Amino acid sequence: MNAQKKVAFYTLGCKLNFSETSTIARNFQSEGFERVDFSEKADIYVINTCSVTDNADKRFKTIVKSALKQNENAFLIAIGCYAQLKPSALAAVDGVDLVLGATEKFKVTDYINDLSKNDLGEIHSCEIEEANFYESSYSFGDRTRAFLKVQDGCDYKCTYCTIPLARGISRSDTLENVLQNAKDISEKGIKEIVLTGVNIGDYGKGEFGDKKHEHTFFELVQALDKVAGIHRLRISSIEPNLLTNKTIEFVASSNSFVPHFHIPLQSGSNKLLKLMKRRYLRETYTNRVQSIKKLMPNACIGVDVIVGFPGETDELFLETYNYLNELNISYLHVFTYSERPNTEAITMDEVVPLEIRHKRSKMLRGLSVKKRRAFYESQLNNELTVLFESDNKNGFIQGFTENYVKVKAPWNPELVNTLHKIKLTHIDDDGIVRFNWIKTPSFV
Repeated sequence: MNAQKKVAFYTLGCKLNFSETSTIARNFQSEGFERVDFSEKADIYVINTCSVTDNADKRFKTIVKSALKQNENAFLIAIGCYAQLKPSALAAVDGVDLVLGATEKFKVTDYINDLSKNDLGEIHSCEIEEANFYESSYSFGDRTRAFLKVQDGCDYKCTYCTIPLARGISRSDTLENVLQNAKDISEKGIKEIVLTGVNIGDYGKGEFGDKKHEHTFFELVQALDKVAGIHRLRISSIEPNLLTNKTIEFVASSNSFVPHFHIPLQSGSNKLLKLMKRRYLRETYTNRVQSIKKLMPNACIGVDVIVGFPGETDELFLETYNYLNELNISYLHVFTYSERPNTEAITMDEVVPLEIRHKRSKMLRGLSVKKRRAFYESQLNNELTVLFESDNKNGFIQGFTENYVKVKAPWNPELVNTLHKIKLTHIDDDGIVRFNWIKTPSFV
């Protein structure tokens, strides 16, 4: 294989996918491949797929077409959750040459013998029961924040979800390895680390290949807070039943962990939560939000919510809407329920028509805009710290404060990946916050 071959990557889905794509890309580079942007001509295109929503599946074909426009003879590889769940469907997509499952994706270069195009994609996919070992990953070089994978898989049986079928059982990285990866990231000059996984609150299970917990998520948080050189640590999505008050209290007094939580709710109706087989009721969720806001009044709280789940009547949807409207949260991630094969929910009665699902989704997205605006307004005149990102957005550079307020300033490349104290002043028409410098950098 020519060591100068070019490879490009495209990632669909979650932060966990981004961390794994970055690690797989580094493996390619260590073997002599040159990484290029997905919009450039490459010899190999690797697409890391997602299967959380129907829309993510449909996007795959569009991405394949865009790659073939750059190079019609390129070798196309599909990896990720959808590749594990539906390998034959992806292999049949015109232009796809290789499909790798949950364990095989980390050894992708082993499966490339030559780059000859195939009439039908070649499949190497394990039974999901074989995905019982842990592969460490973190993102680096793609953005100013690093996504650090600490856990994979899930033992929950939520009736709408295919992730356990795509990623296998819950298992964790060793505490020693997580701490070493965090140290490596900080030494590369990355200012912020986002902890990621499928069910990070379950951290510690399967740490040494068995099902018991060697450590807890709280112990992980405590240990990471002691790693020298880390400016910011951010917790990504964590289940409300696994977000303990001890963890909340620790974050409130932490040197590194920021006041930002993303907590899946899925429904504000206890009836629907039970049908979904979630492991908490609404009262638990309320308690977590109140505990956070009591200790960290300026904390940002994001919420995942599903609309159109089977059995969601108008009354039950309004129960969710009114609950969220009254709850002291900052924004929503709204998912329109889509039927997924091999899930319990697909067999349920009282199916919600698609047009009603879309209407409800629009209502909640509108509520999210209102909630985010209210949260941003509550932060005006506060002194916060911004970490600037690397993109030039129409002549502006953007960044996020510790509590996840998006801010902007006139583009200046010297601001990229730098931290600055600012005072929030007003919200522009695009919903992004302007500010004054507490201490103006010399290069501005």
